[in-house]
Amino acid sequence: MMRTDSDGGKGSPAWLAAAVEEPRMTAEQREFDDIGPCRMIRRKQPRVCVNLIPIGVRKRWIPFDDHLEEYHFDVEAKRMGKKRAMLPVEDVDLTAVKYEHEVIKAPHLTGFKLKLFVWLSEAPLVGSLIMSMLKKQNGMDEVLRRTVIPEKPMFKPEFPPQEKESGVITVEEDSSAADRVEIALNCLPPYDPACHWTDDFPFLYWKIRDYAHAYRSGHVTPSMVAEKIISATEEFNKRKPPIPFLISFNAEELRTQAVASTQRFEEGKPLSILDGIFMAIKDDIDCYPFQTKGGTSWYHEVRPVKEDAVCVSKLRSCGVIFIGKANMHELGLGTTGNNSNYGTARNPHALDRYTGGSSSGSAAIVASGLCSAALGTDGGGSVRIPSSLCGVVGLKTTYGRTDMKGVLCDCGTVEIVGPIASSVDDVMLVYAAILGSSTADRISLNPSLPCLPNLTSYESSNALRSLRLGKNTKWFNDVHSTDISDKCEDVLNMLSQTHGCETIEIAIPELHEMRIAHVVAIGSESLCPLTSHCEDGKDAEFTLDTRTNLALFRSFSASDYVAAQRLRRRIMYYHMEIFKKVDIIISPTTGITAPVIPPSSLSQGETNLEVSGRLMQFIISANLLGLPAISVPIGHDKQGLPIGLQLIGRPWAEASILRLASAVEELAADSRRRPSAFYDILRGN
Repeated sequence: MMRTDSDGGKGSPAWLAAAVEEPRMTAEQREFDDIGPCRMIRRKQPRVCVNLIPIGVRKRWIPFDDHLEEYHFDVEAKRMGKKRAMLPVEDVDLTAVKYEHEVIKAPHLTGFKLKLFVWLSEAPLVGSLIMSMLKKQNGMDEVLRRTVIPEKPMFKPEFPPQEKESGVITVEEDSSAADRVEIALNCLPPYDPACHWTDDFPFLYWKIRDYAHAYRSGHVTPSMVAEKIISATEEFNKRKPPIPFLISFNAEELRTQAVASTQRFEEGKPLSILDGIFMAIKDDIDCYPFQTKGGTSWYHEVRPVKEDAVCVSKLRSCGVIFIGKANMHELGLGTTGNNSNYGTARNPHALDRYTGGSSSGSAAIVASGLCSAALGTDGGGSVRIPSSLCGVVGLKTTYGRTDMKGVLCDCGTVEIVGPIASSVDDVMLVYAAILGSSTADRISLNPSLPCLPNLTSYESSNALRSLRLGKNTKWFNDVHSTDISDKCEDVLNMLSQTHGCETIEIAIPELHEMRIAHVVAIGSESLCPLTSHCEDGKDAEFTLDTRTNLALFRSFSASDYVAAQRLRRRIMYYHMEIFKKVDIIISPTTGITAPVIPPSSLSQGETNLEVSGRLMQFIISANLLGLPAISVPIGHDKQGLPIGLQLIGRPWAEASILRLASAVEELAADSRRRPSAFYDILRGN
């Protein structure tokens, strides 16, 4: 209903003049019959009862003045050219929320069909029709353009004050990275060399402390390890099919770093426990002297690298040796890891399977044993998805916990740098090195002081015992194979039996709306820095699946982006309500295990949004809301493919999810398996 006040200002519309002030009505008083002319609406002050025009459907009404808030969804109003309206978030009955399975509707294309689809999608008229149809099929326009969302936009995550976690050690952000790593080291359980240096144990990855022990004992030197890594990398690249973990690799640069580290050990002056530890850096993070290509064939030409990213600089100050730039899904705009520019990284557990993406090379190279840890970025599960599919540990920190300077997407609101490693211990050590908010984020986000879980104290056991774990059973069980949900359920039962953790049923409203809000946010924020280059014709040099995504992103309007941010505020409210009842939300990391790589996708790429939807099914809230989350390997399905369990924490509560992840890892230790493509660096086999 349009405004009719003559002054065009903020006065009430003419139809509101006869409104009668009434006190707040009960839920029963809000019921209306099919003709009922009266209903409650909300405005800031006061409460009023107003006559509205029914559209012939019980409890469904046309929208009204822009400064008033509608109470009921109007599912059928779109047929009359009207908008539906959402309940104000605080009035949603969370106990009535029901989970609904959702499948993304889009064609699965590779090869010539994909090439034709991209050509049509980029055509001026036909392309807009195709994107309009795809958005309509998946309910995007219904949510973004035909819905009145009463909440104000939240353009970046806004967190309420958080209580301090128990059983933790606080670290100073302004302290040196080496000092923080030393604190993290002292938080870990005592190191027992016998756990690895005998043949009596099942398969275990070499940990950072194993390398440090080997260096200090003189068993090996960083230079010796560097030569083994160089040989193994060349061997993996010569395999049929090749396993391209890295986009940029320089053997001489690696040797130079290793010589410097070896000399420090000979002098008895290692910089930290991370000295001599080999790491790969995702190709969207600056690591001088390597170029940052973002998985593209040309981006380094328009954005030369002159220095390390802040996170890389912190690791370098601890003595970390960088082996090169890890492969990735081009521009991070995919969840499989497919990259036809440099070859698609393959899953070390099954070479015919995807690694997951977009931090594909980072997770795969850790799983293969070539390095202890890697850095990735996570804007839509890009650390957690490949970590789950490759059977390693991946941490996505709270938005603003790490400085994003020197990362390709350094101004977005959903992406953050995070570590990938073979163990929770190693993730914790790398996390301690890279943490530290930027100056701007300290002002705007007011982050809680970073904490690390003290895993050696009795207080830590008590903190673990008191954890309340939130589980939405229908969402939890909505997976492609019951192998996934069964393994995750087994871990929950073990946590209850061994540590006394309580599992509480929770409701998570508006998952469909959350997915749409995330797509619009990450798509718009990814497109912004590319626009000028696309106008120069560079977009034609992207892979076909990237061009498909960009065609969709271009169809989003400014009002779509604002609508997505309104939804972000709603979803944040729901999750903060959930965290009043539980400490950590638990789910499978992905709804499927590693998908098969279609041979036709290797040269021209692939678009399969149904698979992407399954991979991102449990991922999105941590990105849209900036929450910390971690994926921990807990076993394998019947095909021998890794399964991950995801833990989502309160804002700034990395210590809590690291503590629980460590307990989960210990309970599932016997389920770890040696990947088929694995190189034992310290033993050389």
